Amino acid sequence: MNLKSVLVAAEGSFETHHWLLPETAEIIYGGLASLLVFGALYKFALPMFKTSLAARTERIQKELDDAKSQRESAENEAARIRTALGDIQAERAKLLAEADAQAATVLADGRARITAEAADLEAKAEADIAAASGRLNDEIKSEIARLSSVAVDRVVKAALNDAAQQDLIEGFISNVGAAR
Repeated sequence: MNLKSVLVAAEGSFETHHWLLPETAEIIYGGLASLLVFGALYKFALPMFKTSLAARTERIQKELDDAKSQRESAENEAARIRTALGDIQAERAKLLAEADAQAATVLADGRARITAEAADLEAKAEADIAAASGRLNDEIKSEIARLSSVAVDRVVKAALNDAAQQDLIEGFISNVGAAR
């Protein structure tokens, strides 16, 4: 079934002058309506479209300029970092040399301090030994004196009997009396 037979069946008898083209009145009214729509689009939509395209172009250009300036600043920063990297190596060597010098100074100071402390400890030890030796000598002398006193008392008591003691006393008294 073709289109013509469908139209005839739906509305009764209907015939067109050409199977592809519409009627002349439809062409005229459709053409005028199309001209009105295209005119309104040209007058109202085209300026908005041009404005939005110009804004979009401007925004894209601004983004491109920003990206270019960021790229240039990044390249400058990379060059500065590369330059600074050489400076960093020199600074690192300088810091290591300073650290080695400080370590040597601290080591020498430590050795000198330890030597001085050892000498002080030796002097104190010798002084302590001398003091202890003196105390021991004094203690030994006092112990010897005490022991000799006890020994003399025992020896004298053992050696002297009553008669010898009486003779010694009388001899002493007579010596004292004669000396006067």
